[in-house]
Amino acid sequence: MPSVYGTLYNWARKTSTSIGQLRFVPSQRDDMENHGHGLIYRLKYWPELPGPDRTADVFRALSVMSTRPINRHWILAHSKLRAEQVDKLLQRLVEEGAVEVIDGSKFAVGADPHRGLH
Repeated sequence: MPSVYGTLYNWARKTSTSIGQLRFVPSQRDDMENHGHGLIYRLKYWPELPGPDRTADVFRALSVMSTRPINRHWILAHSKLRAEQVDKLLQRLVEEGAVEVIDGSKFAVGADPHRGLH
């Protein structure tokens, strides 16, 4: 029977190895910075959707968009919606004023936070 110390040691070794490997996994932040024409969308209020747009994929995207900003690439990667469906949905949301549109290029990786303050 393994000792408590041995069990904890093996668990810690496996866990630290797994965490170390996560350094090489792309993050959702990478998706937001590199794709979707740099525009990020945050839902301001739930829109009235026509019948064909009332699908689980659309509601899922709106649900995430209501809790955090997402971009076009995220919706394409995490739903079964086609590109033209995503574009039509985003256009409808923008025209209705249901989303806040954020220019993601302002938040580029490695940007100098003090640039322009001199």
